[in-house]
Amino acid sequence: MKILIINGPNLNLLGVREPGIYGSSSFEQYLPQLQAQYPDITIEYYQSNVEGELINKMQEVGFSYDGIVLNAGAYTHTSVALHDCIRSLKAPVIEVHISNVHQREEFRHHSMISAACKGVICGFGLDSYRLAIEALICPLS
Repeated sequence: MKILIINGPNLNLLGVREPGIYGSSSFEQYLPQLQAQYPDITIEYYQSNVEGELINKMQEVGFSYDGIVLNAGAYTHTSVALHDCIRSLKAPVIEVHISNVHQREEFRHHSMISAACKGVICGFGLDSYRLAIEALICPLS
């Protein structure tokens, strides 16, 4: 099984950016722990601050990988292009957020991509990524 985790804008600053919201660990520190939990699954990681690069990467792997875990960052709330891309893929996409976006600013309460995704997980810190992997490994439907 092959899963790609994709992080969008500003998530390269995890561990530095607003640690009260996003925690004090970088994703690069967390990823080896996640990979060790699932030794039989290839878990790859990609991050970009550029919307078009996120789309290019999803199109590159979205027909050959078993799933994508996507934290689109702020593009979650603005990107019809990401929504359309997700709808075109064969691989299921799980939308992930580290914080509970519904406890934050009003503009974060609406996702442009949720309707295109298989599911949404938010508010469990970096463990949200593990929960998304579990959803891909053991889908309910």
